[in-house]
Amino acid sequence: MSDVAPVRGSEYSILLRRIRAAGLLDRRVPYYAWKSALTAAAFVAGWAAFAVLGDSWWQLVVAAFLAVVFAQCAFLGHDAGHKQIFASRRANYLYGLIAGNLAIGLSIGWWTSNHNRHHAHPNTEGADPDAMGVLAFSGDRAAAGRGWRRFVFRYQAWLFFPMLLLEGGSLHRSSVRAVLRWPIPNRVLEGTLLAAHAVLILGAPVLVLSPGKALAFIAVQQGLFGFYMGCTFAPNHKGMEVLPAGDNTDFLRRQVLTSRNVRGGLLVDTALGGLNYQIEHHLFPSMPRANLGKAQPIVAEFCREIGVPYCETGLFESYAQALAHLDEVGRHAAAPR
Repeated sequence: MSDVAPVRGSEYSILLRRIRAAGLLDRRVPYYAWKSALTAAAFVAGWAAFAVLGDSWWQLVVAAFLAVVFAQCAFLGHDAGHKQIFASRRANYLYGLIAGNLAIGLSIGWWTSNHNRHHAHPNTEGADPDAMGVLAFSGDRAAAGRGWRRFVFRYQAWLFFPMLLLEGGSLHRSSVRAVLRWPIPNRVLEGTLLAAHAVLILGAPVLVLSPGKALAFIAVQQGLFGFYMGCTFAPNHKGMEVLPAGDNTDFLRRQVLTSRNVRGGLLVDTALGGLNYQIEHHLFPSMPRANLGKAQPIVAEFCREIGVPYCETGLFESYAQALAHLDEVGRHAAAPR
């Protein structure tokens, strides 16, 4: 994904020059080499443990472990989709096919198309696909809900974490639907790799485990994978400014005002795949993950210089803010019209 081209002499241009002067847009291939190797080793180790344990309820521990590994693969696919890993678009795409389609069953073609729209218009009604899903980010949308949507909007703060258990299935469904219906490139290749993944994730439990254990393994692995992914997305934009359709806020403010950073050090950086530096990531989508933390003080200082609010919280505080916002918005679904 390419950065949105700013107007010459704009505030964003000034910030961009500082970031480039610090070398923070340079590729970090060695970083991604060892990160990929560790993730691949964990992936293989998880399935090796699955093969060794056989028909045992201890497989649910393996399912939980593989849910975490799948999320780490998703983070690498995310980085490839933003062209953070290699300079070549083709190399990043091929990497995304392996980390996304084959390893975890998510279409890199679908994800890139969908996610690019989110980056172009974060938290913007009618333009950001993430703001048009099962949850309402604004009171107007909540009030317009009908039927089951109105119920979900009303109680979305309470339903949020339980619904995350279904996120994995939703991601797979969207990937399959896109391969079948969207004009994404390399449709046959993407579909073939998705099918190969399905054979592994569905076939292995059925062949090795009893029916009950197989069903439990798939439910735990996919449920926790979706839950983990949802927990990494939740702090990023929920509870931040929601922009109306057609908003013309400049690029820098649009990205900063709608995003929230999460502090916490190496553990949080690893657990959230670098997405805790959401402001820097939105300002510079192609910046390698390893450089986001280095860019953070530069961006924060620049925002102070130009008087733009810069939001950074702890992890649990970010969830509290997100849930409080969802609850406040949900009350509009119950308000008399």
